[in-house]
Amino acid sequence: MAIHPSSGGCVVSLWLQRLVKVEPQEIRALLWSFSYFFALLCAYYIVRPMRDEMGIAGGVEQLQWLFTGTFLVMLAAVPLFGWVTSRFSRQRFLPLVYGFFIATLLIFFVLFRSGLTQVWVARAFFIWASVFNLFIVSVFWSFMADLFDDAQAKRLFGFIAAGGTAGALAGPALTASLAIPLGPTNLLLISCAALGWAMLCIRRLSAWKDSLVPGPPGNGQGSTTDPIFDQNAGLGGGALAGLRLIVRSPYLLGICLLILFYTTLSTFLYFQQAQIVRDNFADPAQRTTLFATMDFATNALTLFIQFFLTGRIVRALGLGWTLALIPLLLGAGFLVLGMAPVLAVLVTLQVVRRAGNYAIMKPGREMLFVVLDRQEKYKAKNIIDTVIYRSGDLVSAWAYTGLQALGLGLAAIALFAVPLTGLWTWICFRLGRKQEALAKQLEVQP
Repeated sequence: MAIHPSSGGCVVSLWLQRLVKVEPQEIRALLWSFSYFFALLCAYYIVRPMRDEMGIAGGVEQLQWLFTGTFLVMLAAVPLFGWVTSRFSRQRFLPLVYGFFIATLLIFFVLFRSGLTQVWVARAFFIWASVFNLFIVSVFWSFMADLFDDAQAKRLFGFIAAGGTAGALAGPALTASLAIPLGPTNLLLISCAALGWAMLCIRRLSAWKDSLVPGPPGNGQGSTTDPIFDQNAGLGGGALAGLRLIVRSPYLLGICLLILFYTTLSTFLYFQQAQIVRDNFADPAQRTTLFATMDFATNALTLFIQFFLTGRIVRALGLGWTLALIPLLLGAGFLVLGMAPVLAVLVTLQVVRRAGNYAIMKPGREMLFVVLDRQEKYKAKNIIDTVIYRSGDLVSAWAYTGLQALGLGLAAIALFAVPLTGLWTWICFRLGRKQEALAKQLEVQP
């Protein structure tokens, strides 16, 4: 991925400098970061359609228990991750994380091929994939936050995020085209290979950071005495330091509320998706293909928005209205779904919601952390991205089950979700305005 002093390399370098405003010494890191995120999301989006199929195979009526299991596993994993990062260097613990997921993928490959206890293996895979998704993405962005300073992040993170979208586009394309001829189980090996490439990217990026000339903070050149970049030291701090930071900060608590509303409404829609797809398709391979096709459409739309619209939307609307845009659209979508709870409406709403989240809402959420200090960016963000996220899944899964127990059907639950989107919109708008105020305060500080 490095740029060589050839004519082709010069063309790529000039093109990147025009598109991303990247400095010449950053091009190598930019391309490795793009490749890293591409590999991660390609690996996950190969797994994701299988996870959705395993959720149905494990029993749609048991989904709330799968969300409960996911939350409990996440609750145990987060302090373990905090302990590891406190005691091992970045160059050691990052490969350990991805090596663990490769090993577990291979175990599932063997279990699926053996045909043993299919229902329980399906449920375990659903929980594993749900943990896998949040951890690999959270660890990636924590690494990016440590690798680049704020000025670099504003210039480079959009292009790096597009690498993830491209990977999320490639993964479903592979799954949709190969799931039936090869069988979904064999695709797990491709996911393992992608994670192996991510580990190589980590090594190259760490080497790039170490090669920089030491300089003062804020100039984009990391100091070799900074413990975050010391290859022989852990990151420090306690396993639950992020939780203490959250409790003390109204701003971080507001971000937690944003995440909780997001996961609640996403879970409601996910449960409705499981029911509608189950009622329309009896063949597991057809369901897997549909999920992969939805993923492909979502990520194609996301890539288009990221390249041509995201920056313009933020500049035109400001962060407050940018964050509020997707909740407003989702509220309209739930209203339509309440009037017509059919497959076509469900698929359209899911594709638009997820594309809007990845291209607009997710970058906006990452911007909320830019104005915070390093401990909050790393430790508090990891708690929010994992435990808070999955706790929202857990509560909303049981809430959905409770609404069904009260006799509410698909249409009624969709209409019930509409006022919740209104509250979510208000929280997003207020957080965006607060972030802009904090950013202005930082600008006037000496």
